[in-house]
Formats: sequence, structure tokens, C-alpha cells
Amino acid sequence: MQYLEGRKYVVQGIFLVVVLVFLTRLFFMQVLDGTYKLAADRNTLQRIVQIPYRGLIYDRNNHLLVQNTPVYDLMVVPREVKQLDSARFCALLQIPQEQLRTSLQAAKRYSRIKPSPVVQNLTTPDLAAIQDNLMDFPGFRIQARMARAYRTPSLAHALGYVGAITPAFLEKPRYARYQAGENVGISGVEAFYEDTLMGRRGVQYKMVNVRGIEKGKFRGGEFDSLSLAGQDLHLSIDAELQAYGEKLLAGRRGSMVAIDPKSGEILAFVSVPNYDPQQLTGKGSGNRYMALLNNPDRPLFDRPLMATYPPGSVFKLVNELVALQLGVVTPNTGFECNQKLVRCTHRHEPPRNVSIAIKQSCNPYFYQVLRAAVVRGQANNKYDDAHIGLGQWQKMVKSFGLGEKLGVDMSQEKRGLIPSPEFYDHKFFDKKRNRQQRWSFRNVYSLAIGQGEIGITGLQMANVLATIANRGWYITPHFVRSIGLGGPLPQFRQRHYTAVDTALFKYIIPGMQLVVDGDGGTGEFASLAQFGISVAGKTGTVQNPHGFDHATFAAFAPANDPKIAIAVFIENSGFGGTSAAPAAGLMIEKYLRRKVAPHRKRWEDWVMYGDFTRKLHGM
Repeated sequence: MQYLEGRKYVVQGIFLVVVLVFLTRLFFMQVLDGTYKLAADRNTLQRIVQIPYRGLIYDRNNHLLVQNTPVYDLMVVPREVKQLDSARFCALLQIPQEQLRTSLQAAKRYSRIKPSPVVQNLTTPDLAAIQDNLMDFPGFRIQARMARAYRTPSLAHALGYVGAITPAFLEKPRYARYQAGENVGISGVEAFYEDTLMGRRGVQYKMVNVRGIEKGKFRGGEFDSLSLAGQDLHLSIDAELQAYGEKLLAGRRGSMVAIDPKSGEILAFVSVPNYDPQQLTGKGSGNRYMALLNNPDRPLFDRPLMATYPPGSVFKLVNELVALQLGVVTPNTGFECNQKLVRCTHRHEPPRNVSIAIKQSCNPYFYQVLRAAVVRGQANNKYDDAHIGLGQWQKMVKSFGLGEKLGVDMSQEKRGLIPSPEFYDHKFFDKKRNRQQRWSFRNVYSLAIGQGEIGITGLQMANVLATIANRGWYITPHFVRSIGLGGPLPQFRQRHYTAVDTALFKYIIPGMQLVVDGDGGTGEFASLAQFGISVAGKTGTVQNPHGFDHATFAAFAPANDPKIAIAVFIENSGFGGTSAAPAAGLMIEKYLRRKVAPHRKRWEDWVMYGDFTRKLHGM
């Protein structure tokens, strides 16, 4: 009996211990530990992400280009939607039920507990219609944010645009902090400097009742965090010069890029046809984007960065410098204008030195310059010799920032092409016979006059002229001269030197001055001698197998103390001297003198309204 009595107390003791453990745990959970209380509270909390003010964008003269304007989005949290009266909801917002159905399905795919946009960029009447009735639609809420507003109709390709973040963006680690419906830079400097412009998000926790009505801050705002506005960008662009350039080339196809040689700052960045950046903001921007995308004139295409063309005669300057560096010619080397080698488009006396050759743009002269640079007897036969020589030539040419991305602060920059020996090996490989065909200088001589397989962008051409203006070095072209109160990014402060000795550049500049200011120079329409400004430049006419030739002109000024380097490329406009040169001259005058003389207005009319192709081809 005593044994059974003892077991009874043991069992009772075990039960007592278990009860005490449960009671202690329950007391700890309900009284001491607030974790579970907070979890319960969250059922009545509303987490609101505060989107910071996006940084503003100014031009080099502190003119405001891009600002923020408040807009409102209707958001939904799918899990909280209860007994939705879709007919009434759509009637209030004046949207089709199919749009609502699609938006809700997309929101559920994204997240059932995170907010997603249903209708963005609500108009004021839309906002008024839905806000007073929002309590009848649990799960829906209004979210205010700042959208971009553009104070200039110019510079669309450089500024880029901001749009709602897509599911593809949300999957990338860089955009882990974003939520559906938020804005993100899609192109231009808006995209490149997204992390700088976006700032830091804040969070607010608010108490709400079962009908979604706010009841105040949660715990007095203990868990809230403040947002931090993005930093402003000050561009190197001269907004007045940019607008003038777009005016000059309106109705054409082409590009115009102006750079400050000493700093690498981009002063103007014209791509035509273009569009007003305001078109890609506000309600209906998606439809307007599709209209621009399907426009046969391709206004969204960024020509200065993405269009690659043969540079034409402008490239003769680079070939001459390479030949001077290799020691195969001197400044006083003369060649016959032998049209059996290549056709010359100008009638002139045989050029007896490099300055006259540049002024006359003599094709046979530069044919022989490149041949001297490539065919130097370094091998036992002409094929291997051309292979070795072209490889050395390509390496030196690429040091001018050609054939590679320059690294400008924009995405989608194209490399262009400076052909290598391997390029021609591939081109002349006979696939049918599986045999390598040999090639020599006669297969690549068109490179001498900037034709053939070579391709460069408008930005690269302007940078070549900036390099010549600096006598052998350049700073990577860039759009942003200061971020907040600081300067540009570190990579936009470094000098890059070419493979050509800086002392050799002085030998080609007198010839470039003769192109513009010399008697009978091909670029005389760019002359500013009447204002005491010496312009050094080079014209070019690019052969086009698909229609009228393209016109190019590249220059810098003043010749002895360069402050602007410019490259103009106009499609299907014939000779560079008659179309591109006057456009460049007007841009240089506008920048250096801040105005265009009244008597020079006729040149504006010529550039804007002159029918170059018809006049040049006798039509």
C-alpha cells in the first residue's frame, strides 16, 4: 500500500511540473515577450513605404531641366480584398472590367501580401471619385508618389525617361529594394545614375481599423524611418546650345555632338529625329511609347551613341598621325594625285605636304600614306606584311578611343569597328572549300579614306577631334559635371593618351585650319574668321550604297585654345562642306559668342531648309 501511495504522489508531481511549465511559458509569451503581440498587432497595421524625392537635374548654367510632380496610384493587396463589387469599382474609375481583372491577376502573381498597382497616374477627378468610397473596397489604397516633369522639350535621348519597374527588373539584385509600381530610370542619365537619384526609402507604420481607417501611428512612430532625398545632378549640357542644335537639324536624320576638349564635358548631344521627353510621363505614357517605338522615323533611336557609320575623310587625320608616329612619312612628304590608285573627287595640284593634302582632301595622297604605314616590308611576302602592318595600325588607331566603348555615363553605347587582321581572315575565309584565302593591302585600302568596313559613332568622332585639339589626350566624354555638391565620377577626371607622340599633332592642325579658312577650303562654310575665331576642321562625304551620300564635318575652335570640339553627321545630305560644315559653324558661333550674328541667319535657313540632295544632284 505504501508503494502505491508513493506512485500516486510521483504522478501528481509530474502533472504539477507539466502544468507549471505551461503556465510559465504562457506567462512569458503573453506578458514578458512582445513578439507575439506585435505579430497580432500587424494584422491591424499598415506598412507604408515612403518614396523619397528623386534628385533634380540641371544644365551647366543651373537651369532646371527635370523636376518632380506629385501623382497618385491606386494600389491593391490581394489577400485583403473582400467581396469586391467590381462593377461599381470600375464605374467609379471609368475603366473596363477586363483591365481590373488583368491588374488583379498580375498583382496575385507578384505577391498576395505586398501592394501592387491597379491604376497609375490617377487624374484629379479619378482620385476624388475613388477616395471617398475607398472604405467600401478593402484591400485597395491610394499611394502618393513623385513623377518626373520635364521643363525642356529638348535633350530627350540624353535625359532618358523614368517608368514603372517591370517584373524583369524586380528579379535583379540591384532592384531588390523596389516594389511593384515604383518608378525606375529606364534609359539615359536617369538609368545610369539611378542609385544616386533615387535616394533612400522610408517606412511608416500606421494603425488602421477593420474598415481601413487610420487610427494613428503605431507605438508613436517607434519603428518608423525617414526617407532621404536623392542627390541632384548638374549636367555639362548647355541647354540653350542643345535647343539650337535641335532646331538646326529638325527634319533631318543624323547627330551632332559637342564636347569641351579640356574636361570631356558634353555640351550638346543632338539626335534627330527626336521627341519631347514629356511624352513618356503621365497617364497614357505607355501608349505614347508604343507609338514612338513603331514610328518609322525611329525617334527613340539614340544616333550619337548607337548609329555607326564610316567616318569618311575625317578619318584621314587619324591615318596621317599614325603614319607620322611610325616614321613612314614626314610633315613635308608629298605624293602624286594618282587616280589610278583611287578616285579623287577634287581637282587640284599634287599635294607637296600634309597641310595641303588635308586642305585638298586628296584621296590618292592618303591611300599612299596608309600603304606606307601598313606595307613596311616586315615579312617575306605582301600578304604576311599586310597582316602584321594592319595589326600595328589597328592598335594605334584604337588608342584614339575607337573600336571600343568610350565609357560615357549612358547605357547602350556601341563599340563601332576598327577592323583587325583577324577580321579580314574571317571575311576572306572560303567556307565552301574550308580554306583561308589570302588578302593584301589592295583588299583594305578603303580604310585610307575612312570607308569600307570601318564604323564609328558620332560621339567617338567628336572625341577624336577633342583628342586632336588637346594634342594627343582626352578625358572620357560625360554628361554629369557634378553630383550633389561633389564633382563628376572619378573615371571622368583621368586623361587617356594616344599611341601618337603629342609633339606630332601640331603638324596636322595648320592643314585643318586651311580646310575652313584657306582659299578654296572644303569647309569654308564653317569659317568664323570675320569674328576673329580660327576654326580647325575636316569635311567628309560618306558613300552610301542605299541612297544619297551622308555628310560629315568635325572641327574644334579656337584652333590655338580649343573650347569646343564638334562632330556633325547628316544622313543623305551629300558633301559635308555644304551641309554639315555650316551647321557646325553656327553651333561654334552660338557657344563661343552666345549668339548668332543677324547677317548669318541666312546660313540657319540654308541648314534648316536647304534641299542639299536635290541641289547637289541636279534634281
